[in-house]
Order: sequence, then structure tokens, then C-alpha cells
Amino acid sequence: MKTIALILSGGVGSRMGGSLPKQYIEVNGRMIVSRCIDRILECGRISGVWIAAEKSWQEAIAESVPERGRILGFSEPGQNRALSILGGLQGIQKLCPADTVVLVHDAVRPLVSRAVLEACIEACRTHDGAMPVLPMTDTVYYSDASGSRVEQLLDRSRIYAGQAPEAFRLGKYLEATESLLPEKILSINGSTEPAILAGMDIAMIPGDKGNFKITTREDLEQYCRIVEEGV
Repeated sequence: MKTIALILSGGVGSRMGGSLPKQYIEVNGRMIVSRCIDRILECGRISGVWIAAEKSWQEAIAESVPERGRILGFSEPGQNRALSILGGLQGIQKLCPADTVVLVHDAVRPLVSRAVLEACIEACRTHDGAMPVLPMTDTVYYSDASGSRVEQLLDRSRIYAGQAPEAFRLGKYLEATESLLPEKILSINGSTEPAILAGMDIAMIPGDKGNFKITTREDLEQYCRIVEEGV
């Protein structure tokens, strides 16, 4: 079962501030995206990576990866996450069969474990896709439209926080994503949303708290500590 990772590296990092997108910040001499690619390629079941990144960063990314030959190609990011994914899927489709498993992963989740990667891939043997999730531990409420008043207490035993990578069979997922063109795709937020809308069978697997997304300055500081400690 062929598996390719589609790494999304087109974010601008607005929530952290500063002019440098967070995936290109260097920690101990390595860009975050570079360490992310290394971690993914350590999984022997992944044949290669396709990267969605601004053209101005593509060569720098390629030069930073020891296994440069396993970078299958680049595409430029789209107007939103879904369009960035679509561009990558269309590139991968030219190289791989429809039953290929595509792992959609964020460049700013550089600490993904091999166990999570392999569990996503394995779940695609019997499902159209898979995503790692964490159970909700806080009490969760549903608000009214104003966001100022509680309407309902939700059953947290049925609510989960999604992580990445999200795994999909290439053919079905590409078809599901293209079906949202040209307008509806602009309102899509999550990677799995097109698959759910298309009725694809998506399994949930246990996530990993260590597989956090570097979004805020505090996240970056936590990542720096982990790298410096050599964990």
C-alpha cells in the first residue's frame, strides 16, 4: 500500500506575530518544517513527501532535508487550506495510483510519532481514511449566535479534538475535494471536512498529546525546550 505525505507549509503564522512564518523558524540550526519532514520520512511505510509551500521557500526547504530525493514535488498554497490540499493532491495524482494513501500533515506539527503515522496508514486498509483524535476533558458548552450566552451542555464523551496527519485514499479524497469547486471549497476549514461531506468512511484513532501544533509563542517555547533536551 503506497503512502505519500502531503505537508502543508503555506501558513503565514499571524497568531504568533513577526514577519517570518513559524514553520521556517530555526531551532538549533534546523527549520521547523525540516524537522517535520525528517520525522515523517523516518516512517519506513511512507514513500515520499509532497510539499505545499510558497515558491520563494521551496528551494530552502529542499536544501534543508537530508533525504532530498524523497521529496516528490512542490505546489504553491491556495487561498485556504482546502485549496492548498487540492493543489497537492492534483500533483500527487500525476505520480501515484488512486488507491495511494495520502497523509495530510501540518509543517508545524514536527513531533508526530511513528506510532500515529503507522496507525493512520493501517486504518486505511479497512476505511476510506483516518484521523487521530484526543478525547475532550473539559466541560463543553454550546453558545447562542451572539457567543455571550450558554444554550446547551454537550456530551463530552462524544466530542473529540482532531489532530494531524489525516489519512485518505487519494482517488476518493480528490474527488470529494474537487466536488466542492468553485464556491463551497472556500468555506471549508478542516482537512477531513470534504471527506465527511462526501460520505467517506473515516476512522478515528488515538491521538498523542505530544503531537501538538505550534500556533502560539508558548507552543514555540515548548517545542524549543523539547529540541534542546533532545527528546
